[in-house]
Amino acid sequence: MQIKEEVQDLLTDVTSYRRQLHQIPELGLEEKKSAEFIREKLRSFGITEIYTMLTTATIAVFHGKQAGKTLAFRSDIDALPVTEETGVSFASKTEGKMHACGHDGHASALLGFAKYLSQHPEVIKGTIVLIFQPAEEGPGGAQLLINEGLTEKFGIDQIVGIHLFPEFPEGVIACRPGAMMARNGEVTIKIKGKSAHGAQPHQGQDAILAASAVIQGLHSIISRNISPLDTGVLTFGEITGGQAMNIIAGEVKIEGTMRAFSDEAYDIMTQRVKELAEFIAQGYGCQAEVSFNHMYRVVDNDAKMVQALEEVAGKNYVECQPYMLAEDFSMYQQVVPGLFFFVGIRNEEKGYTYPLHSGKMQFDEKNLLLAVTCYVQLIETLNKEVDR
Repeated sequence: MQIKEEVQDLLTDVTSYRRQLHQIPELGLEEKKSAEFIREKLRSFGITEIYTMLTTATIAVFHGKQAGKTLAFRSDIDALPVTEETGVSFASKTEGKMHACGHDGHASALLGFAKYLSQHPEVIKGTIVLIFQPAEEGPGGAQLLINEGLTEKFGIDQIVGIHLFPEFPEGVIACRPGAMMARNGEVTIKIKGKSAHGAQPHQGQDAILAASAVIQGLHSIISRNISPLDTGVLTFGEITGGQAMNIIAGEVKIEGTMRAFSDEAYDIMTQRVKELAEFIAQGYGCQAEVSFNHMYRVVDNDAKMVQALEEVAGKNYVECQPYMLAEDFSMYQQVVPGLFFFVGIRNEEKGYTYPLHSGKMQFDEKNLLLAVTCYVQLIETLNKEVDR
């Protein structure tokens, strides 16, 4: 994939943007410094149509002289509650917070794209909308923006997003049509029993014993309630309860995540988790209270948009497997056709092999130019049907 000389010239800029943003990580809906940095850069490019939503979301709009669609390009801007361990000179200046998921890179690539558009207005067809979105990691800034009327206000026809991904080597653009990332939710189960002395268990209802049975029982859902041709994940990663080693626990809390590639499978899991937890707990003389936090939907890529990306990426393109990871970009795809793809950043020689959300996650900023190049070329490719 050939990177235009004009895009190559942005390397110093996008590197600077990324390293400045990396030093000021902020959690979801708290990204005030990051938002101001982004807006200052957009203004410096001479962009005048800049909008604020949700306090920390920034929208920049470009109007072309040629007819075309209204294409949106989205980056997330929030960080994670992770302690940085990279040792780089531009490390986080906020203890316990880090851009460990590449959102600083996503935002910097979009800023580079914005600068390119401001310098080359001739490539713009229709309207280009750049979305610097807060709170991807939670509570889900995409849905919040949709609720505020983002897609209607700007008349968005299609939307594009990226994610830097250390499982693919540098230079790779990875995507697939249809389901690429999973629908996800959080489940909390409170098992309520009756406390008693450990030497007199018959006088209580053991919430720990009931909880252990509930966990084992719920793991039958994937193998016995979901079609063998479908896929799901149910993982309980936290369990708390009890007061002392010689006391029957009166209450236990179990927390986990559930994921699936279809709404049908997800709905079955939701129903069966509630039913089984309640019935199993009753068998031990306890009660189960089940609650869900339904989060993001399936990242479901529009097939024609994926074809456009494949045309743009050429030999750099690979079709990836579906991933059980989740992304709130999926919420945009509930209202407009969308394309979400991975940009490879893995470099064995430099040690850039750590996974997303690791305190050691790092990448070479030159890979951001691949994203910018895709953005630029997608304007023309996605507008081909308009040209016809």
